[in-house]
Amino acid sequence: MGIILAILIFSFIVFFHELGHFLLAKFNGVDVNEFAIGMGPAIYSREYKGTKYAIRIFPIGGFCAMGEDDEATDSPNNFNNKSVWARISVIAAGPVFNFILAFIFSVILTAMVGYDKPEVSGVDEGYPAAEAGIQAGDTIVKMGGKRVYLFREISIYNQFHQGEEVEITYRHNGDEKTVTLSPKEDKELGYQRLGISSSGYTKANLLTALQYGVYVERYWINTTIESLKMLVTGKVGLDQLSGPVGIVDVVDDSYKESRSYGLFAVLAQLLYIAILVSANLGVMNLLPLPALDGGRLVFLFVEAVRRKRVPPEKEGYVHLVGIACLMILMVFVMYNDIRRVFF
Repeated sequence: MGIILAILIFSFIVFFHELGHFLLAKFNGVDVNEFAIGMGPAIYSREYKGTKYAIRIFPIGGFCAMGEDDEATDSPNNFNNKSVWARISVIAAGPVFNFILAFIFSVILTAMVGYDKPEVSGVDEGYPAAEAGIQAGDTIVKMGGKRVYLFREISIYNQFHQGEEVEITYRHNGDEKTVTLSPKEDKELGYQRLGISSSGYTKANLLTALQYGVYVERYWINTTIESLKMLVTGKVGLDQLSGPVGIVDVVDDSYKESRSYGLFAVLAQLLYIAILVSANLGVMNLLPLPALDGGRLVFLFVEAVRRKRVPPEKEGYVHLVGIACLMILMVFVMYNDIRRVFF
């Protein structure tokens, strides 16, 4: 059951991404050759107003074919005959829709389980927070110069910056104070920490669910960006990357662990994972790499500045190389996933 749920989650998120491209293409009057759910041979298709709508056999995402990689035709509705800003909006719509979906899921999850305000419920003696004067009831306002809205942001910052000093601004009795702390090794847990505890989750109403839904999505976007930084700087190895097989395994494990607690717990876990995957897909697709939406946007912005399109054949070669590199990376990631899951 967990595997089926993982496939459905991943497929819906990719489908929603492609739906963004499709809707903005239609809005801008772009000819859409095909809008498909799934990949592989079509098991059902129907043509309507010049667009083929298809359901394909493998439920792993979908695609929106607009002829963006082809030469411009005589049709005024051809993708490449539209203004550069219209094309930019169509390409950017995919990642933007991923962020919209992540926000919707974040609001729903926050309404279900509440939100973790960055309030301190307790401090551990002998750790930097207590020595700096932070007390139970204080609120962490900033960490590393960045505003903090959720307690989990404190935890993830500490994970990403192990062994580094951190400047913390906290509110005590209405007054803001700033201190610099050096995390201390917790020999029992095996990592460095500041020695503060969360006050738990606060029940959300409609307005706070919307407000903290933004903060939850922001948290996952920032987490994805920080993870990419660690990958680029070598703090995280390629062998720690995970792909579709890894996602299926995580969803399956989460389902098995939460199902004994009832439907509510299962839904909360699935929403949690869906937010992570959707925000991650949005960020990854905006990277300025060939074959990704971000890479296509680079060429379009160059065209907007030069007021002249990059020759399609040259752009095509670049994207072809990008696709080849992505395929190699996907094979490597899938190998890692299979090795971790089955061996």
